[in-house]
Amino acid sequence: MQTNTNNVSKSQSMGKYFKNVKAELKKVIWPNKKDLTSYTTVVLTTCVVVSVGIWLMDTVFGKALHQIIK
Repeated sequence: MQTNTNNVSKSQSMGKYFKNVKAELKKVIWPNKKDLTSYTTVVLTTCVVVSVGIWLMDTVFGKALHQIIK
Protein backbone atom coordinates (compact mmCIF):
# COMPACT_ATOMS: atom_id res chain seq x y z
CA MET A 1 0.00 0.00 0.00
CA GLN A 2 1.38 3.41 -0.96
CA THR A 3 1.69 6.16 1.57
CA ASN A 4 0.42 9.68 1.06
CA THR A 5 3.96 11.11 1.22
CA ASN A 6 4.92 9.00 -1.79
CA ASN A 7 2.06 10.53 -3.80
CA VAL A 8 3.06 14.03 -2.70
CA SER A 9 6.66 13.52 -3.79
CA LYS A 10 5.47 12.19 -7.17
CA SER A 11 3.25 15.22 -7.75
CA GLN A 12 6.04 17.56 -6.63
CA SER A 13 8.52 15.89 -8.95
CA MET A 14 6.02 16.08 -11.84
CA GLY A 15 5.49 19.79 -11.11
CA LYS A 16 9.24 20.35 -11.03
CA TYR A 17 9.62 18.45 -14.30
CA PHE A 18 7.05 20.61 -16.10
CA LYS A 19 8.57 23.80 -14.67
CA ASN A 20 11.95 22.69 -16.04
CA VAL A 21 10.39 21.91 -19.43
CA LYS A 22 8.82 25.37 -19.54
CA ALA A 23 12.15 26.98 -18.61
CA GLU A 24 14.00 25.06 -21.34
CA LEU A 25 11.40 25.98 -23.97
CA LYS A 26 11.93 29.65 -23.15
CA LYS A 27 15.62 29.18 -24.07
CA VAL A 28 14.78 27.85 -27.54
CA ILE A 29 15.40 30.21 -30.42
CA TRP A 30 12.46 29.55 -32.72
CA PRO A 31 13.03 30.11 -36.45
CA ASN A 32 11.13 32.86 -38.21
CA LYS A 33 8.86 32.11 -41.17
CA LYS A 34 11.59 32.75 -43.76
CA ASP A 35 14.08 30.40 -42.06
CA LEU A 36 11.44 27.74 -41.49
CA THR A 37 10.47 27.82 -45.17
CA SER A 38 14.12 27.57 -46.17
CA TYR A 39 14.82 24.65 -43.82
CA THR A 40 11.69 22.83 -44.95
CA THR A 41 12.66 23.27 -48.60
CA VAL A 42 16.14 21.87 -47.93
CA VAL A 43 14.73 18.84 -46.10
CA LEU A 44 12.11 18.07 -48.77
CA THR A 45 14.62 18.53 -51.61
CA THR A 46 17.10 16.23 -49.86
CA CYS A 47 14.40 13.60 -49.34
CA VAL A 48 13.42 13.73 -53.02
CA VAL A 49 17.05 13.53 -54.24
CA VAL A 50 17.89 10.61 -51.94
CA SER A 51 14.66 8.81 -52.88
CA VAL A 52 15.34 9.19 -56.61
CA GLY A 53 18.93 8.03 -56.09
CA ILE A 54 17.79 4.91 -54.23
CA TRP A 55 15.14 4.23 -56.87
CA LEU A 56 17.71 4.53 -59.67
CA MET A 57 20.18 2.21 -57.90
CA ASP A 58 17.40 -0.29 -57.25
CA THR A 59 16.36 -0.21 -60.89
CA VAL A 60 19.93 -0.60 -62.19
CA PHE A 61 20.82 -3.41 -59.77
CA GLY A 62 17.47 -5.11 -60.44
CA LYS A 63 18.05 -5.09 -64.20
CA ALA A 64 21.65 -6.26 -63.73
CA LEU A 65 20.52 -9.10 -61.49
CA HIS A 66 17.82 -10.02 -64.00
CA GLN A 67 20.49 -10.20 -66.77
CA ILE A 68 22.73 -12.35 -64.58
CA ILE A 69 19.92 -14.78 -63.73
CA LYS A 70 18.75 -15.02 -67.38
